[in-house]
Amino acid sequence: MSTQTDVKSAHVAATGSMVSGRCRLKGYQAISGGTAGDIIFTDGSGGATLLRFRIGTGTQPIGLPIPGEGILAQSGIYVTLPTSAEVTVFYG
Repeated sequence: MSTQTDVKSAHVAATGSMVSGRCRLKGYQAISGGTAGDIIFTDGSGGATLLRFRIGTGTQPIGLPIPGEGILAQSGIYVTLPTSAEVTVFYG
């Protein structure tokens, strides 16, 4: 079995679709914009939750690489963001 190595990025500043089609979430970087709340990545719009984490009101970006091959999203990556938050994902 070969390792998948092509990595791309997508950025959004509002709730919505980030990536369409089957892919693997490999990491993220997020910034609050002053509003605390949950950032929720789902498998497509309305699909299963892939990753959920809480951000505070601080203005420092937070990020995390996803271990292994990443989290599989069969129908693409959709994100729900708190007001004013932004997120960049790394996927392949």
